[in-house]
Amino acid sequence: MERGTKVTCPACSKLVPERDINVHLDNNCSDDGRTTTSTAHTTTQKGKMSQASITSLFTPSGKGAQAHSAHYSQSSKSSLTRKRNEVDDSAPADTTPLKRPRVTASSRLQAAAPLAERLRPRSLDEFVGQPHLTEPGSLLMSHLSRGATGSIIFWGPPGCGKTSLARLLAQRTDAVFKELSATDSGIADVRAVVEEAKNLLALTGRRTVLFLDEVHRFNKAQQDIFLPFLEQGHLQLIGATTENPSFRLTSALLSRCRLPHRVFILERLSDDDISKIVTQAVERISEQDCAKPSTSFPPPSPQDLHALDADVEDGMSDVASSQPDVEEPLVIPEPSTTQGSINPSSTQDSSTSAPTATPFPAYPHLTPKVLSTIVALSTGDARTALSLTELVLGASPESNEPKLLAALRRSVATAYDRGGDSHYDMISALHKSVRGSQPSAALYWLARMLTAGEDPLYVARRMVVCASEDIGLADAHALPLAMATYQACQVIGMPECRINLAHLVSYLSEAPKSTRAYEGYKRAEEAAKLDPSIPVPLMIRNAPTGLMKQLGYARGYRYNPEYAHPVTNDYLPIQFRGDEFLRKEGDTRDKVWDEDALSYWELEENGGRSWAGRPPEGPVGGQSSRPRPTAK
Repeated sequence: MERGTKVTCPACSKLVPERDINVHLDNNCSDDGRTTTSTAHTTTQKGKMSQASITSLFTPSGKGAQAHSAHYSQSSKSSLTRKRNEVDDSAPADTTPLKRPRVTASSRLQAAAPLAERLRPRSLDEFVGQPHLTEPGSLLMSHLSRGATGSIIFWGPPGCGKTSLARLLAQRTDAVFKELSATDSGIADVRAVVEEAKNLLALTGRRTVLFLDEVHRFNKAQQDIFLPFLEQGHLQLIGATTENPSFRLTSALLSRCRLPHRVFILERLSDDDISKIVTQAVERISEQDCAKPSTSFPPPSPQDLHALDADVEDGMSDVASSQPDVEEPLVIPEPSTTQGSINPSSTQDSSTSAPTATPFPAYPHLTPKVLSTIVALSTGDARTALSLTELVLGASPESNEPKLLAALRRSVATAYDRGGDSHYDMISALHKSVRGSQPSAALYWLARMLTAGEDPLYVARRMVVCASEDIGLADAHALPLAMATYQACQVIGMPECRINLAHLVSYLSEAPKSTRAYEGYKRAEEAAKLDPSIPVPLMIRNAPTGLMKQLGYARGYRYNPEYAHPVTNDYLPIQFRGDEFLRKEGDTRDKVWDEDALSYWELEENGGRSWAGRPPEGPVGGQSSRPRPTAK
């Protein structure tokens, strides 16, 4: 470049001659670009001396260190005195400059995790619920005491503790814990874990437990990847699923699980369990808040300042930190009671004036009513309960209780999976309620399904089947009404078609019941499967041609409408002649007589009165020896 070329300073954005840019930067951009060659030479010599002083930090001895120590000590002392005076003039008497705390990546991730993840149980003693699995003497604990659990499957609803229990089991057995989710993992991820587990087992003897969440999301080919590794013992698999393993997991995978009971069922948590979990969570949060260092620090003592001077004189301040230094002091204000902090004086005054009635003094808005609402809304899901608790704890202590309760109810979504077990469980409950002539229960399950977003046509189709299966010959209007309701749902749709479904469900529930047609078909089907090759009797065969008539087709057949009296033909193969597939009305053959069940019905449904159909000579069929209960 040319001698007079100017460049832009990266610090102050001023134009500075190219030959003076280093001097300009060394002078903290204070020369305004007017530095001469002589001054530049002088400053360059100072820069060299500064570089030598920096180099002296990394050399134990040398002339450079001895020559620079006096100059650096004097400049650093004056600089420290100037900064100390500036801090004393600007900062209040009760505050102290603080450096920003160093925050690691793991701490940031941990802080961003929801409350349910941060407050998982740390040991089996803190685990709440599932006593049939965690209590001493249980099958799972017996295998755990031997040092390994083997490969198992946890089946249970969301938020019942499957993931937490798997982590605690791996912790108890001193095994390496790896966690994958079938929603975002594939065969490659499983192979990587297996290879690492094999190497670790060969080098250290430690086993690896792979926890695969939502294991039912793997298809059959993906599930087969585990088979050789489980057989060889290179890996222990703990799978978690919310779906029925009998339908979603392969029998080959289930057979590789070594325990006699390969699938452990985790029940939905009770209200007491949820209440205990929330209480423990709030107590742990309170302990963590108390364990945090106080935000008010005393001013530095003269001894501290003297020690700081000694550190500077020794050259310790020249060691660069990985974090940038704070130019201005970080002053933390005095805690305010309006922001949720507790003033000791105010706490003492309030405690002496009136005792608190809240179970959690640090969170007065978490009242017993709010706690019971959290328990009720969680419906046995610990994750939902802790999420609601996190919302409450983040609210203002002066929050209005009715508004807080309304906000909690709005924040909970209805848990209903149209493709899961609850889908089939509820339609089964609806069908059984109709069959049992319980219209109130039937309407309840109908409302549960429709309000959760169930397809009304699915319910209507099931009721069409119910009209023939359970009402059948007892009421000829049931099936036409069911078909009309199905068409109404197609034409009208939700939400109005819920009225048509309620009409149909109520009618079918109160209609008389008869399964004669349904049971008659099942008997006929069983007979038809015995020998599908039995020929049709010649008398009732079709004879459209002369050849067929010559072969005896339809010979001897009596056309019933031609006769003024009843006639008969050979309607059944000879093997089944005399069999009665459709029983007569009132035929109680193959029906069970349970005196206990009848007495219980008389007590609960008939007001303690005897059933009108009870035979006068006493019960028939299988009589129970249990005495009949008396009405209260």
